[in-house]
Amino acid sequence: MKKDVPGGTAMIKINIDNKEYEVKEGKSLLETSLTLGFNLPYFCWHPKLGSVGACRQCAVKSFKDADDKKGKIVMSCMEPLKAGMRVSIDDPEARKFRAHVSESLMTNHPHDCPTCDEGGECHLQDMTIMTGHTYRRFEFNKRTFENQNLGPLVNHEMNRCIACYRCIRFYKDYAGGKDLEVLGSHNKIYFGRHEDGVLESEFSGNLVEVCPTGVFTDKTLKKHFTRKWDYTTAPSVCNLCSLGCNTIPAERYGMIRRVRTRYNKQVNGYFLCDRGRYGYEYTNSSKRILTPLIIDDKLVTGFKKSKIKEVQSELENILRRSKDIIGIGSGRASLESNYALKTFVGADNYYLGMSDIDYELNHLAADILKNSSAEKYSLKDIENAECVLILGEDVTNTAPMIALAVRQSVRQKPMHRMDDLKINRWDDKTVRDAIQQEKGPLINITPAGTKLDELGLINLHSDPEDIGEFGFAIAHFMDNANSLPKNISTEHSQMAKSIAETLMEAENTVIISGTSSLNENILKAAFNISEARAKQDKKTGLCLTFHEANSLGLTLLGGKKISDITNGKLHYDSLIIIENDLFRKASAQDIDQILKSFKNIIAIDSLMNSTTSKANYILPAGTIYESDGHLVNNEGRVQRFYKVFVKEDEVHSGWEWIQMLSENISSNPLSALKNIFDYGEAIEKDYDIFKGLADNITPMSFREGAQKVARQPHRYSGRTSMHSNKNIDEPTPPLDKQSPMSFSMEGFHGTPPAPLTPFFWSPGWNSIQAINKFQIEIGGELRREIPQICILRKSKPEDLSVEYYKMDGSDSAHQDDEQKKKWKVLPLYHIFGSDELSVVEGGIKELVPHPYIGINPESAKMMGWDESTFVRPVGDKADKGIQLRFIDGIPVGCIGIPMGMEQKPFIELESWQNLRI
Repeated sequence: MKKDVPGGTAMIKINIDNKEYEVKEGKSLLETSLTLGFNLPYFCWHPKLGSVGACRQCAVKSFKDADDKKGKIVMSCMEPLKAGMRVSIDDPEARKFRAHVSESLMTNHPHDCPTCDEGGECHLQDMTIMTGHTYRRFEFNKRTFENQNLGPLVNHEMNRCIACYRCIRFYKDYAGGKDLEVLGSHNKIYFGRHEDGVLESEFSGNLVEVCPTGVFTDKTLKKHFTRKWDYTTAPSVCNLCSLGCNTIPAERYGMIRRVRTRYNKQVNGYFLCDRGRYGYEYTNSSKRILTPLIIDDKLVTGFKKSKIKEVQSELENILRRSKDIIGIGSGRASLESNYALKTFVGADNYYLGMSDIDYELNHLAADILKNSSAEKYSLKDIENAECVLILGEDVTNTAPMIALAVRQSVRQKPMHRMDDLKINRWDDKTVRDAIQQEKGPLINITPAGTKLDELGLINLHSDPEDIGEFGFAIAHFMDNANSLPKNISTEHSQMAKSIAETLMEAENTVIISGTSSLNENILKAAFNISEARAKQDKKTGLCLTFHEANSLGLTLLGGKKISDITNGKLHYDSLIIIENDLFRKASAQDIDQILKSFKNIIAIDSLMNSTTSKANYILPAGTIYESDGHLVNNEGRVQRFYKVFVKEDEVHSGWEWIQMLSENISSNPLSALKNIFDYGEAIEKDYDIFKGLADNITPMSFREGAQKVARQPHRYSGRTSMHSNKNIDEPTPPLDKQSPMSFSMEGFHGTPPAPLTPFFWSPGWNSIQAINKFQIEIGGELRREIPQICILRKSKPEDLSVEYYKMDGSDSAHQDDEQKKKWKVLPLYHIFGSDELSVVEGGIKELVPHPYIGINPESAKMMGWDESTFVRPVGDKADKGIQLRFIDGIPVGCIGIPMGMEQKPFIELESWQNLRI
C-alpha cells in the first residue's frame, strides 16, 4: 500500500467515502482532501501557516478498518495520512458536527453581510453555507467589542471575529510583528493592539486576505467601495520594487479600487507587502495626465481638441524635422516601451534613465548575475535556504518580500530535527513548541540597524566602504585565492573567518545583496563569496536587488549614461522621455542643463512631476494597470502584465505612443510591429539573452473553445446601469487587441492557462481561498501553468574558471586627517517614502516619515546636538536645515539620509560629509 516515487516522496493509498485514492505521504488529511477536490470546510488552517486545530470546523469520521461501522470524529487538519486509513467526509454524524460548530461560531457574529466589506467573497459565508447552517436560533444579546483605529491601511471590526487565530499566527509567528496580540479569555477573545495605533508590520495588509471573515478589511477600499462581483480584473505584476510580485488589480467605473495577491509559487506565494498592496492609489491621483498637453511659458493647455490624429500629426512633423532625436528610457517602464524608444531613436541616441551610480552598479550586478556559478534564487528558494548572508541591503525597506522569506529561512535548519522527532512539519503549534527560539544562521551586515537584526546570529553595521572590505575578508577565508584586505582589524578578521566557516558548513546558503548601498565593492564581495562556496559544489544561491521594477530589464537592453548627453553637443532638436522623472536621477542643476539643450521635449508619463513640467509636450501614458507589457525582476524572471481596463481618456501604453509617433515617419523601424507578440519576437531576435520570450507570450489568437478569457466574473452586474448617467443603451465593451482576454463578463470562465487567470473563483468558493481549486496540489503550481522565462536562471558553464573581483578604492584605514573629520554618510530607505509612485496618494502617503537626518545619540552628544537640532551641508544656502533623529542602529561617526523622499528626491551623499547647524 506504499510505493516510492521520484523525488523521495512516498505514495500511499487511503480510502475516503469508500473510494480509494493514491496520495502523497506526509500531508495532513485536510490538505490532501482539498487537493483531491473535496469541499471540506475549514477556518484556522492556511496552506502557509499549517495546522493548529483551533476552529474544529474540518471534522470528519475516521474508521479503524472496513469492519468498523461506528468510527470516531477527528479533525482532518490534525490527522496525518496513514497507509490504508479509512475516513468519511459525508458521514451524517460528521456533517452534523460541522454544522454545530458553524452555528456555535456564528452565535456572536453580527450577520451584517449586506454592509460588510467582505460580503460576496467571505470565507465565513462560504463555509457556513457549506455546512448547512442557515437559520439562527441564538436569542440572547451578542458579545460586542470596541474596534480600534489601526492606521490608514487596515480597518478593524472585531465583532465579526470567530476566533480562528489566523491573524495572530500570520502577523506574529510568520511575519514577526510585535504589536498585534490575542487578548482576553474564554468567549471574549480580542485580536488587536494594546491601544489604538498604526500597525507596525510591513505586511499588515495580508490580514485582509488571511482573515476568513470581515474583521480586518482594506481601509483604502472603503473610500471607493464596490461589490466584489462587479470588478474587472487581470493578471498583473507589482511595479513598486524589483521583486515582481504577482498581483490582481481590480477596477470599477474607470478607477482601480484595490490590489490583491496573485498566487505564484516561485515568487510571492500567498502574500504581498503593504507597498505592493496599497501603493496603487497613485493611479487615481489628481496628478494623473489623462490628455495630451502643451506647456508653453508655464501655461498648460489641452492639445487643441486632443484628437489622437491631431496629436500624432503635430508631433510627427516636429520629429520629422529633427536632425537628431534623443531618447531616455526608464526602469519603471515596460521592456516593450524601452525597446520601442531605443529602436525608434537608434542605439547611439538612447540613454538609460538612471543615475550615474545606478548605471555603474546595475551593469555590475547584471554582469554578476550572468557570470555567477551560483543559482539565482527566487523568493521561494530563499525561504528554503538554511543559512543567509545579507550584505549591505536593508531588505525590509528595499525589497520587503525578501525579508518575509528570510524570516521563514531561519526556521529551516531547526526544522530538520522534526523528522527525527517524528513531528509533521505542517503541525505548526507542535513544531513551534519543539523549536522554541532556535534559529538557523542569519548574518546581517548592513549600514544601519534593520528589523531583521532580531533574528541575526551576527549583526554588523558600518558604512558601505567598510562593509565591502569586510565582505572581501569573508571571501578570503572561504577561498584564499581572494586577497585579504591589508588593514582590516584583528577583531573583524576573526569575525570574517567565523562567518566564512558558518557559510561553508551549511547545506544550502544564499547571499543577498543589492545596489541600495551605492557601493560596487559590496556587490563584488557578494559575487566572490557566492563563487567561493559554489566552487566547493555546495548548494548556493545569489539574490541581488535593484532600485526599480525593470532596472535589470532596462540594463540588459543597453544604453548610455544620461550625464553623457551634453558631452558631445550643446544643442539638440528633440528629446523623448518615457515614464521617468529625471530629477530623481541627478541634481536639479545637471538635469536643467540637459533639458535646456533641446528645442522640443516630449514627455510620455502617467503623472505630473518635475520633468513633465519642463516638457513642451506631454503624452498620457497608461499606468501598469492600463497597459500591456513585460517587466524583468531582480532574478531575471520575465513577467507579463495585462491591461486591467481601457482608460476612457487618451491614455496609451508607452510603447503604443512611440508606435503612433513613428507611424508616418520614413524608414520607421517599428513599422512591422503591430502588437505585443510582435514585440516579443523582435526583442528576442535583437537580444540573445531574451531567447524564448516570444514563446512565453500567449498568442493573440488563443481561445478557450471560441471564447476569450473573461476579465469580469459571470456574476457581474449589467453594464447598462454603469453608464446610465450617459446612455441607457448597453455600450459595446472595448476590444482587446493585445491579449486573448476580453473586457467583458462574456467569455471563458473555467480554468484557463495560469498566466491568463484574472481571478480565483469556484462554485461554493467565493473568497481568495478558492485558490485551492486552481492548484495541482495545495501549495504547488497552478493548473495549466506555463513556466515563466528566467533569462539568468542557468549558471555559467562549468568549464569556465572562476575569476574573482578585486576590491576597488583605497583601504578605509588609510585616511588623512581631513577625511577623518568628515561624517560617513549612509543611505537609508523606507518602504513608505523611498519609491516614486506609492507615496503620491492615499493611505501610504500618510505613513511617509517627515524629512530627517539619522544620527547615533552618542555621535550627537559629542557634537552637543539634540533631536531639536537642524543641520545642513556646509555651503548650503537653505534658510533651514533638516532635523536630527536619534537612531541607535546607526554607527558612531555616521549619519543616515533617507533616499528618494519627495522633499529631496535626489541626494549627493558626498555633499553631506561636512555639516553645520
